[in-house]
Amino acid sequence: MQKYVLCALALIAVAAAAPQQPAEQHPVYVLKQESDVGPHGYTFDFETSDGTARQEQGTLKQVSEDHQALEIKGSYKYVAPDGVVYAVTFTADEHGFQPQEHVEHPNQ
Repeated sequence: MQKYVLCALALIAVAAAAPQQPAEQHPVYVLKQESDVGPHGYTFDFETSDGTARQEQGTLKQVSEDHQALEIKGSYKYVAPDGVVYAVTFTADEHGFQPQEHVEHPNQ
């Protein structure tokens, strides 16, 4: 009897852990995608039909006499399921990752 209860609980746990799909899913399309990579840096830019976008550029920078590093500047944004738009601009360099977040509430 305990085996049956244990098996039933295991099946319930597996069913509860299964990914839940929203009632309506729309396909997401790439609207824009560009990139350029060179020996002294790179840039890329993309945007999708669900409001997601990212832009980034990395430039080779002389940090000290003996060391070079990439200095990266960029931004990304996405729309949460509740319609709130999250946008982040950032710099990443010898001082670390420095993000700045902006939240837009479209219904307010």
